[in-house]
Amino acid sequence: MRIKRYAVIALSIVGSATLLLSCGSKSEPLLYDNETLMTESSENRTITMMENGKRSYTFTTPLMEGYSMASNPYQEFRRGIKMTTYTSDSLSLVDATITANYAIYYERQKLWEAKGNVRIVKHDGTKVFTQQLFWNSTTKRVYSNVDTKIVTDNDTHLTEGFESDEELVELNFRHWKGKVRMDEQKMNSKSDTTAVEQKPAPQTKPVGEKSLSKPTQN
Repeated sequence: MRIKRYAVIALSIVGSATLLLSCGSKSEPLLYDNETLMTESSENRTITMMENGKRSYTFTTPLMEGYSMASNPYQEFRRGIKMTTYTSDSLSLVDATITANYAIYYERQKLWEAKGNVRIVKHDGTKVFTQQLFWNSTTKRVYSNVDTKIVTDNDTHLTEGFESDEELVELNFRHWKGKVRMDEQKMNSKSDTTAVEQKPAPQTKPVGEKSLSKPTQN
């Protein structure tokens, strides 16, 4: 009887230990951060965006990654992007091309941020060179918070930050640094020499400080 009793006790202990081990071996549930959870990834994409039922612009990218579950959904382009805007719905008249080493698009604000060797080339010859550029396709505004070179038909403006309409017609310089003027006589002699003018800043509308690297949520 004692042996039987000891056997029952031993089996009870073993059973309890097995139950504890089984409970302890359960894996913890996986936790995901919606802000960094990638929901889309595709390579070599060409996408045409629509505005009010009309074609607005087309962009191509080697890599597009989407984060649709984030509190502020966005798409990221870590390998760069090339964007083409048009002057009509026909996709035949190019208005401008924009290239950058990196870009991010916030879906709710319809806000683009481009960084790294950002370049805009307009059909009229106007060019913009900077390291950071924002384009809000809702407000139709383009702006930068860093050093920028803007080339027009006659001048090259050097400025720290600017704001403009998306047509780059109403240019407002935040901190104008100077202007580079091509010497017409030397241009006629096929010389690449340039003359630098230090003039008072143009009478442009001042631009308030902006910092939209982390756009506010609507």
